Amino acid sequence: MDLMFQPLRKYADFTGRARRMEFWLFWLLLIGIEIVFSVLIGMVGGSMMALSDPSVGLAAMSGPAMGLWAIYGLIMLGLLIPSLAVSIRRLHDTNRSGWWILIGLIPFLGALVLIVFYLLDGTPGPNKYGPDPKGRVSAAAA
Repeated sequence: MDLMFQPLRKYADFTGRARRMEFWLFWLLLIGIEIVFSVLIGMVGGSMMALSDPSVGLAAMSGPAMGLWAIYGLIMLGLLIPSLAVSIRRLHDTNRSGWWILIGLIPFLGALVLIVFYLLDGTPGPNKYGPDPKGRVSAAAA
């Protein structure tokens, strides 16, 4: 559980490395927030399609639903920097530059490449981005 909130403690720290577990637990937290707000907005008469479907429009949403959308938007805006930071630190753990995150701008293929990078095990031992967060020693150093 401690690893889930580590990116919040390292809010804008783009240096160093992040373990796979830290990265995926933080994204699980973000998905959990998404699910909670989706259910709450649905319960108060909002529509998840109201913001994406112009034919539905914002006028179809109730006041509480719009308030929940506003709160959700502010929370996600606040979590944008830590999610970028943990993603870049995760790339550092696989001995890749944080600039690789820009490959995500390529539709479908970019996201697929990033997911593969995020799933790979980190470099054992220290690399140019810092010490191993798992505390392993590289084969070359042993």
